[in-house]
Amino acid sequence: MNPSTLPPHSLPAPLRDQDAPATRTTGRFARLPVLAGRSFIPLGLLARLPLAMLTVGALTLVTSATGSYAVGGTAAGAVGIGSALGAPVLGSLADRRGQRPVLLAAAVLNAAAVVTLIAAASVMPAADGFPAAVLAAAFAAGASCPQVGPLARVRWMALTSRGGPGSTQDLDTALSYESTADEITFVLGPALVGILASLVAPWLPLALAAALTVTLVPAFAVHRTHAAVAPDKAVSPNKADAAVARPRTAGSPAPRIPAAAVLPVLAMVCMGTFFGSTQTALSSFSASIATSELAGLLYAVMGLSSAAAALSVAYWPPGLTASARWVISAALMAVLAFLLLIPVTAGGMVAVLLILGLPVGPVMVTVFATGGLVAPPGRLGTVMTALASGIVAGTAVGSSVAGQLAQVHGYSAAFLVPAGAATGLFLLGAASAVVLRGRRA
Repeated sequence: MNPSTLPPHSLPAPLRDQDAPATRTTGRFARLPVLAGRSFIPLGLLARLPLAMLTVGALTLVTSATGSYAVGGTAAGAVGIGSALGAPVLGSLADRRGQRPVLLAAAVLNAAAVVTLIAAASVMPAADGFPAAVLAAAFAAGASCPQVGPLARVRWMALTSRGGPGSTQDLDTALSYESTADEITFVLGPALVGILASLVAPWLPLALAAALTVTLVPAFAVHRTHAAVAPDKAVSPNKADAAVARPRTAGSPAPRIPAAAVLPVLAMVCMGTFFGSTQTALSSFSASIATSELAGLLYAVMGLSSAAAALSVAYWPPGLTASARWVISAALMAVLAFLLLIPVTAGGMVAVLLILGLPVGPVMVTVFATGGLVAPPGRLGTVMTALASGIVAGTAVGSSVAGQLAQVHGYSAAFLVPAGAATGLFLLGAASAVVLRGRRA
């Protein structure tokens, strides 16, 4: 039975307030508080901020304590590796046990790991085994970091899966917002770390991240929207007549992740490679014209246009399929990435980055939406967190490859890496279109 035909009292609490027909006439983004409640959007935005602060915070703290960029970079890398490995585990647990208990446990474990990292860094110079202790704490902090962004997307997919007019539009709007929220936090997080570390103390950003984790993540965990995604039940965001959840047979194994889900994950690895290599190449470019610290400001320019473009996806024609959006946006992204080779001044690079950011946001929105389409019942959290892990892993790869090229051949060679990553996104989009067409046949 379609849940839209059920009486309001029989629906999960997060779904009851969307039943009034008049709400369908509201603006597209105004629909989101109607679906999830007014507190869900700011809560989901702020609760993911600690993740955005963690890598740069570890780099800043450890570098300050040791005076070594190599040790600081290694600690930041340990955070990234931990996050890439731990996120899918947390997503799988959320699918099986429910989001609320997993997020509550992760909040406690992560805060403890971050406090341990601060303590280990504070005694580093006097401790013989300091690097191992710090790296272990950094890895644990990354692995236990609550995956608020991916799990918020799972909730939106469940909340918009009831079918009826506008359900697909609501999902596109929600995913557009989520990509913009990611862009905002990953620009705001490092900036907040830099301000607090320079004005107060290097340990303060991580302490603030731990405090935010133990306060905001539990609030997100218990928010009434968690009831829309029941454990051991299947959510089908891609079918207009889907029920909110379908229970599996008791004791039956979780469905396997299909091969089609590999393409969005690989796409997110390419996206992360694009991000990491662009950051690194911009550092080399900035150092050649002024100072490497300029790179952060330049990179933020692309983030702004990307966030604005992600929001615009909610207004794209409904007839434009996810596959078409992916191919068109990635093709434009691949072509525009070669413009990075042209500028020789900061002003020229700002102009290029503003233009380049325009297809980036839509690609992010579309790949996450495609992941929801191909995720099997009951494994949506696993797939969403795997997509997020792909970005983390790709960022590490892109930073490493571009760094080597910049060191040996200069920033122009390093800028070939984001161009190659964008080309990979286009090829994966074309392959995904073929796979999805075959699934519909």
